[in-house]
Order: sequence, then structure tokens, then C-alpha cells
Amino acid sequence: MADYIVAAVGDWNLSLFEELSATFQGNFNFVADPSELDEILRKGISPRYIFFLHWRWIVPKAIVQNYTCICFHMTDVPFGRGGTPLQNLIVRGHQDTVLTALKMDEGIDTGPFYLKYPLNLEGSASEIYYRASRLSWVMIKDIITHNPTPRQQEGRITHFTRRRPEHSVIPDGLNASQIYDYIRMLDADGYPKAYIEKNNYRFTFENACVAGDQVLANVSITIKD
Repeated sequence: MADYIVAAVGDWNLSLFEELSATFQGNFNFVADPSELDEILRKGISPRYIFFLHWRWIVPKAIVQNYTCICFHMTDVPFGRGGTPLQNLIVRGHQDTVLTALKMDEGIDTGPFYLKYPLNLEGSASEIYYRASRLSWVMIKDIITHNPTPRQQEGRITHFTRRRPEHSVIPDGLNASQIYDYIRMLDADGYPKAYIEKNNYRFTFENACVAGDQVLANVSITIKD
């Protein structure tokens, strides 16, 4: 029976692993950080595939070169190679995208792809990440069952720049829909939420919705030092 490794961060990914991996044929192992991945590989396991569903670290070349590593990227590559694709898509006004299963190589999102499935970008970042992870399992089943040959990317190459915490400041000049998008695209565990600063106060926003020409959201106020 084949061995597989699923590498992912986030409680939702662990919950999906526990729910879905038991329905697949094979021995599935879950790792949540690079040290856990190194540890399980040192034990001598020889995975057929290593799937990276939501990963925050560069995978070492030795792992990419010695194992078939597949990541799931939230753009129609070669468009949108690079970091924080969800936020980069929403801030550009995209309402839909595709989730791409990529064979990892030594570049950043440059490898050939196995599958591309449509993905809707409605809701908060946490809702979209959950939706993408569940879709990833559909793609994992397809890959395991059919063993498709990856195809080279074609088309114009565009790159996304990884967003940093300071990019969470809500810019001036946005309409209500754009403000809503700015808040929801950062509304997930582990991400710096959208905020504005006034004098020595920081106003941080989450759980947003649009009501006519207004944006309603939960607000927390922090007094800056």
C-alpha cells in the first residue's frame, strides 16, 4: 500500500485530513511544519507523493529533487506566480480563479501542472482557504487514482509580490465594496487583519459584510505605545 504525506498548516487542514484521508486507499501522514516533515522522512518512509496544501516555508531542494512534491496554488499559472495569491487576486478585483496542482521544482510556482479546478473567491479568507483545501482533496483523489502526466505551463508569465503586514493598512479612496474586499481577504487565522490608524489608536476589522453603501464589521481598538 502506497505512502503519502500531506503537509499543511491550519486547524481546518488537520480536520479535513482526519475526515477525508481515511476514505482513501494508502497510508496517509500529516505534518504541520518543516521539522515534522524532516522527521518523518528520516524514518525511511518513501512517499509516492508529498502534497503541500497550505504551506508557509520554502521546501528544501533535496526534498523536491528526491520526492514527487505537489503544491496547490490559487491562480491560473503562469499568471500569478508568487506569494499570497488570494490577497493579490482579491485586491485586483477577481471574483473567481482556479486551483492549480503543481509539480514542484526549484523555482517559485514554475513547475508543470497536473490539474486546474475552478475556485470561487466569495466570503472571508478563512472560508476561501477551507474551500480550497477541500477542493485540494478532490484533486488529490484524481491524481492518486489516475496518475496524470503533468503539463508544462503556457502563456504570459506574471508574478505576485508577497504581501507584508504593513500592506494590511486600508488605503484611502476605496468604495464600500473595495473596503469589504480588503477586510475579508485578510480575515483568517495567522494573517495580519485589515486596519487603519488614527492618532495613537489602531482600529482592526474582521467579520465584514456590505449593507447598501455601508460596510459593517467587528472592530477592535488598540492604543499604540
